[in-house]
Amino acid sequence: MAHATAVDYEPVIGLEVHVQLKTASKMFCGCRVQFGAPANSLTCPVCLGLPGALPMANRQAVEFGIRVGLALNCQIAHRVKFDRKNYFYPDLPKGYQISQHDEPLCFDGELQLPIPDATGAPKVCRITRAHMEEDAGKSIHMDASTLVDLNRAGTPLIEVVGGPDLRSPEEAYVYLTTLKRNLSYLGVSDLSMEKGSLRCDANISVRPRGRQQFGVRSEIKNLNSFRAVKAALEYEIKRHIRVLEAGGTLHQETRLWDEEKLETRSLRSKESATDYRFFPEPDLNLFDVPRAWVDGVRAALPEMPEKRLLRFLHDYKLARADAEYLVGDRAIADFYEAAVALLDNPRKVAAWVVVELARELNERNCDLADLKLTPATLVELIGLQDAGRLNNITAKEVFRAMVESGEGAEACARRLNKLIERDDSAVQAAIAEVLGEFKDGAVADLRAGKQAAMGFLVGQCMRKLRGKANPKDLPALIEDAIRRE
Repeated sequence: MAHATAVDYEPVIGLEVHVQLKTASKMFCGCRVQFGAPANSLTCPVCLGLPGALPMANRQAVEFGIRVGLALNCQIAHRVKFDRKNYFYPDLPKGYQISQHDEPLCFDGELQLPIPDATGAPKVCRITRAHMEEDAGKSIHMDASTLVDLNRAGTPLIEVVGGPDLRSPEEAYVYLTTLKRNLSYLGVSDLSMEKGSLRCDANISVRPRGRQQFGVRSEIKNLNSFRAVKAALEYEIKRHIRVLEAGGTLHQETRLWDEEKLETRSLRSKESATDYRFFPEPDLNLFDVPRAWVDGVRAALPEMPEKRLLRFLHDYKLARADAEYLVGDRAIADFYEAAVALLDNPRKVAAWVVVELARELNERNCDLADLKLTPATLVELIGLQDAGRLNNITAKEVFRAMVESGEGAEACARRLNKLIERDDSAVQAAIAEVLGEFKDGAVADLRAGKQAAMGFLVGQCMRKLRGKANPKDLPALIEDAIRRE
């Protein structure tokens, strides 16, 4: 009998994404939420779990949770109930985590992905639930010891649990980028994997293609980037198939991703829900979620990326690739629309944002807020180019300087001495010099009908004028000067 091969197996992937909420204080106490503060400086009896300390739910965190649920097309519960999830770990000071077990705040949602399913329609991934909980502290592993920083303990989280609907690491990557894009529009989190405000655990199993029953599942932790998620899933799929083909047995377990070795390793046998011994949180009363509250949050939601994309395509007549880039980040989309409000030329503005601005962001590996550029200064730059006072090359040089200095376009162009000469005599003098220098070469070729010589002569004129001329104007001026000779 022939051995099964990888193509005979189908991966089944579900992702759990923890989103740290950008509230001023923690989930159940008044301690500040601040990344990078001195270790253990943002703690109190409540988040340390000291005897007699009583928690109180953060209303803003719950409202942020509702906002996330609505953006993911979830049903919103009519009441909020918290539970204790019991487990012991050095960075969990209470010995339990306040979470939600059987009654999540948000449930039965979906996320539409910009990739087709088997029918050609956009693929939809179910959102099983999005529940509220508090974060644990942070363990800092040293060579011979482990230190614990409890500043993060008690920070509000919402955990978005996707259904087992993804069938490849590539789909998982698209799911994460789409989820992050949508959440970025809500303003509920800074969504930084580097700071730990966005974390992902991946669940993976494989099964023979066509079988309905799921295989044995592994959960992968310690994933610090979307690319790491993709790489870890690729590795784990191969591992599962290798074990099955060898006649081995897979066990449900939690595994860690080793970024250096590019492999997973076993951490522990996977706990089941009963191992956590969930029970209702006795120190927090149930409270209602009035429909008026939910309706108010829904009314305040921003235009989401899918609708914004359709509007950019319809109203601005943009190429789909350009529109998709623009709506991929709310800050960039807002910047673009502010510029279009000042200059009614959507395609020209898009060209600058999608090409030049995107290049600066990529090369600097930064966010838009880190650049000293405003919609008004970009529009001013485009105006100088349209007026013929900057050519394509010098406009880009000025742009690069503007994002550094924060200057206006004309002020920056003057400082760099890039404004095109308005002095016709200087242009005519440069043309005369070039025609004299290359009379027996390029000029003779041009007279003989070799049009390629014109490009050479234009380049020589631009060199003498140090770029301070519009190259589009020069061919006609050169031809006129040759006719006058």
